[in-house]
Amino acid sequence: MPKKSSPQQVRSQQVRAQQVRIIGGQWKRTLINVIDAPGLRPTPARVRETVFNWLDFLLQRDWQTLRCLDLFAGSGALGFEAASRGAAQVTMVESYLPAFQQLEKMRTKLETNQIELLRGDAQLMAQRLTDKGEQYDLIFLDPPFHHELLVDILPWCEKLLHPDGYLYLEAEQAFTSLDLLGQTENWKVIRADHAGQVFFHLLQRVRQ
Repeated sequence: MPKKSSPQQVRSQQVRAQQVRIIGGQWKRTLINVIDAPGLRPTPARVRETVFNWLDFLLQRDWQTLRCLDLFAGSGALGFEAASRGAAQVTMVESYLPAFQQLEKMRTKLETNQIELLRGDAQLMAQRLTDKGEQYDLIFLDPPFHHELLVDILPWCEKLLHPDGYLYLEAEQAFTSLDLLGQTENWKVIRADHAGQVFFHLLQRVRQ
């Protein structure tokens, strides 16, 4: 007969399901609340640790001058992680109102002015930021899986990303296996790995 979980274990499991932790920087171990929403899938801690280790190495831990853009912010796990490590500016884009409101609460809790929150569709916001001439050193791109959003959003990322910048991409397949209508040729893969069903990559623009 299966052993029943104690009330303490049940509560612990519920906390883990509804919260993630910042894993490095000034807000290390700070909990981020995660709302229950369709397609909202916070980047697992194991993946975030690997990705930010890659970035620490490539950036030589020099986060202080970086401008970051998180186009599908969701829980904010990636954007808050970058801010915690000292990024100069982190712009988070989120369209779903409850998720956006949770991002606002978290920003207030952290008492920081380095985080800018924009509510709206990621592609439309990317277009507006492009029209304003904005460029970023690091872009996080973690859209809901199986919605075929990358084909339309990647061209805007090319325009928004500094020539020497990095694009973090999380997807349901390896980048080279995605059907992106020839756009894979515009990017080179710097680092890549996968954990379960999550494939994650660091990309840079191919210079023309």
